Amino acid sequence: MALKSKVSRAKEFSFRGYSFEEIEKMSLEDFIKLLPSRERRKLRRGLTEQEKIFLEKLKKEGSVRTHCRDMVVLPEMVGKVVFVHNGKDFVRVEIKPEMLGHRLGEFAQTRRFEKHSGPGVGATRSSKFVPLK
Repeated sequence: MALKSKVSRAKEFSFRGYSFEEIEKMSLEDFIKLLPSRERRKLRRGLTEQEKIFLEKLKKEGSVRTHCRDMVVLPEMVGKVVFVHNGKDFVRVEIKPEMLGHRLGEFAQTRRFEKHSGPGVGATRSSKFVPLK
């Protein structure tokens, strides 16, 4: 009886049952049908002028700085680098196949977690007394 060796393989990417190669070959209308309702509605209404300019620049240059946080990630954007504005500066985002159907703003957080050093720092005098359990 031979032992079966476990071969670890990277999981093949699929989006709603389609491989990335199949999605690349699809027309934009067919891809839109696979998206969730909010993204489908946005793309059916058409791209704004800023989004059209953004896509043209991305095709030419490969990396673009943008404020279009509500742009839906499309198959033609995969493999490119986008710098998305988070309100203060531009965050570098590499577009991967797993990001299809999401918005660019989801990958550039606008708020950051601020951990305070201890009780009473910058607060009232009474808050420096912490009850012990």
